[in-house]
Amino acid sequence: MSVTEKIYAPHPTVAEISPETRLLAEIFGEPLTDLQMVMTLERGLPLRSVEVLRKEGLTFTEVHGLVLPARTLKHRKDRNQPLSPEEADRALRVVKMIALAERIFGNREKSLRWLRRPNKRLEERTPLAMLKSESGAELVRQMLHQIDEGIYV
Repeated sequence: MSVTEKIYAPHPTVAEISPETRLLAEIFGEPLTDLQMVMTLERGLPLRSVEVLRKEGLTFTEVHGLVLPARTLKHRKDRNQPLSPEEADRALRVVKMIALAERIFGNREKSLRWLRRPNKRLEERTPLAMLKSESGAELVRQMLHQIDEGIYV
């Protein structure tokens, strides 16, 4: 593709933008490299990242069970403080997993239904509950990739 073709190439439509790109743009406000993302997480994410999770369909209980307790969120809002690096990391983990599930299942409703459904492989725990730890998230990530490859889980 020539430089001219690249300049005049149509921008992707909303439908062509991946769920992860869309969600990360909502949280960070702009596209970031992986290193910039890590550096931003180390400073803490703005409180709007919690609202992004709620907007994506997670319940109050789910958000506060996975990212930070409601009382801590109120404290952060009262003092106009960002999420701590640990809370920011948990929020990003949940966002990325929702985006991956949405990409694999084709829409948000199906992905949330799968994330909330108890799974035999997880000893009847829900994939969403597994996102409390990075090890649990990795297991859910593997399961989603297996589903994407046509392997039943």
